[in-house]
Amino acid sequence: MTGHREPTVVGVPNFNAMEDAATLRAAMKGFGTDEQAIIDILTSRSNAQRQAISQAFTHEYGRDLIEDLKSELGGHFEDVIVALMLPPEEYLCKELNKCMEGLGTDESVLIEILCTRTKKEIADIVQAYERLYDRPLAEHMCSETSGDFRRLLTLIVTRAPQGARDEEAGVDAARAAESAQQLYDAGEAKWGTDEEVFNKILAHESFAQLRLIFEEYKNIAGRTIEQAIKAEVDGELKDAYSAIVECVQSAAAFFARRLRAAMQGLGTDDTTLIRVFVSRAEVDLAAIKREYERLYDKTLESEIRGETSGDYKRALVALLGPA
Repeated sequence: MTGHREPTVVGVPNFNAMEDAATLRAAMKGFGTDEQAIIDILTSRSNAQRQAISQAFTHEYGRDLIEDLKSELGGHFEDVIVALMLPPEEYLCKELNKCMEGLGTDESVLIEILCTRTKKEIADIVQAYERLYDRPLAEHMCSETSGDFRRLLTLIVTRAPQGARDEEAGVDAARAAESAQQLYDAGEAKWGTDEEVFNKILAHESFAQLRLIFEEYKNIAGRTIEQAIKAEVDGELKDAYSAIVECVQSAAAFFARRLRAAMQGLGTDDTTLIRVFVSRAEVDLAAIKREYERLYDKTLESEIRGETSGDYKRALVALLGPA
């Protein structure tokens, strides 16, 4: 996961929160709602700018912007707009909570959110989760998952502040060779797989360091880490390991595949579409767009236009930015 960002949403220069708040108020006042005005403003402002609009709105009108939007909008369009209005870590906490509440847990959401984020992002999520739900994320996750999969996720979230996924530390070639040997010894070199070793390395090392480790692994094992994971591991743990490996190679390709899966088959997984669009728009949605076209020979925009409709479609297309 390289440091350069490829966002589709960067905010606007000469931003004026008060003006935007007034435009939004006018769009929702009286009969009917001007959905296009809402789309134009909220899909082009950065999250920090949206927070400023929200404050200006309350200051000026004594009203809660999110509540007003909820009462005026509906369906998946409302979901996109409300998601855009939340601070990023709060939005992801809500998604994590939603995937664990009720019957059954959607492990793919846990994997998508937790296995693909940097240490700093995870630390923000962990902090926000406890603030919002009054219980630690690790504890909630432990009650909803099991086995080595649970241990991996717990390592990712509990070590966050002290050193899991240390992105700042630079890379260390000698240590990478050591880790690669440990992975080889824990997997292919013996009967059965020692998941503890895999968990420790895959949860803790930075994406840049993991890239080196995986290259070394190939030299030692004569096959790629993906091939080893497919052969040695199964179930959710395999999916989690694979997500980490994919993100090390190309986070954009991981999310492109995630979007493809959300649009394939019967019905559309709108929650995933919205989550990927909203959570990656200021990170790498431009790169995801490019990867999507490379992998599937179709533009992401044409796929979205085919899968969605109305204001919901217009909002997603606006987040994608110009072709």
